[in-house]
Amino acid sequence: MAAALPINCYRTGPCHSPRIFSRLRYSLLATHYSLLPPMNLTPIKQALLDSYQKHGGINHLDGVNLPAQDSVQQLASDYMHLMFPGFFEATALTKKDVPAHVDKLLTGLHRRLGAEIEKSLRFAQDADPAGHARAISAEALGQLPALRQIIQTDVTAAHQGDPAARSIEEVILAYPCVLSISVQRFAHVLYGLGVPLLPRMLTEYGHERTGTDIHPGAIIGTHFFIDHGTGVVIGETAEIGSHVKLYQGVALIARSLTGGQALRGQKRHPTIEDHVTIYASTTIMGGDTVIGAGSTVASNVFVTHSVPPRSLVVMEEKGVKVLDKDSRGSAAQNDWMI
Repeated sequence: MAAALPINCYRTGPCHSPRIFSRLRYSLLATHYSLLPPMNLTPIKQALLDSYQKHGGINHLDGVNLPAQDSVQQLASDYMHLMFPGFFEATALTKKDVPAHVDKLLTGLHRRLGAEIEKSLRFAQDADPAGHARAISAEALGQLPALRQIIQTDVTAAHQGDPAARSIEEVILAYPCVLSISVQRFAHVLYGLGVPLLPRMLTEYGHERTGTDIHPGAIIGTHFFIDHGTGVVIGETAEIGSHVKLYQGVALIARSLTGGQALRGQKRHPTIEDHVTIYASTTIMGGDTVIGAGSTVASNVFVTHSVPPRSLVVMEEKGVKVLDKDSRGSAAQNDWMI
């Protein structure tokens, strides 16, 4: 029989630390369970196998090899190292080391990118996935210098737009928008080149790391800054001009008539013109909604129609109105979706 757990040892005697108690407790639990007979996993295994037959829509068996999540994450990491040399390395990088450093990263990125694009094209039943993957990879990598020029404006916007920013170095190392926007810009290139799957997987890497969800299809101008970033959602057909600043919780989403896949390819998300600031937890909805240049939208505003340039949009009345959806007749068909 396993020894009784010393449930009070953190209060008296030499084992006074709660941390030591916790380690000892779990060590004894592990010893206890190691003495038990092994669990019979066969019924669970069989139930899973039966589920694969019954609920096959979420299986991918006997199909093409899909892009690997670990490989895509490494691709995003290597891309960030190329965009910001010397910032994310374990040791200091000198100018004389840069050519060899870039050569190594670029070679690996080219190989990995080509492989994941080819998998994506095979999934889409492309006629020549290997050949097209090589061409697309070369085209995408050829745009890296231009992307760096744009990304530098994003870093500048973050540094100039936040009085809490102590340095450019702090912005690059610690601001979540640098990762989410930089990765989205590369994913947008691949999206524009017609690559399926991979662009969305890249932006989801940024989403997981930062809490900022930017679709690779969104068109974004220069000097883009997202302060804090958590909870920001930017939809596929959103268009954002230059010198735009968003705060946490801003959502640029679609107004949907429950059309689902029938709405694919339509302009569903708003347009934000140049020099617009949108404060926290504001939602702007609809493909025909335009926020005019130079406007400011205050926090907690729900915008469903266009506003002219140089507007100040604020919520004057504070309150919540609850409506009965079933009594609204045909209007109840409206379904607000991201």
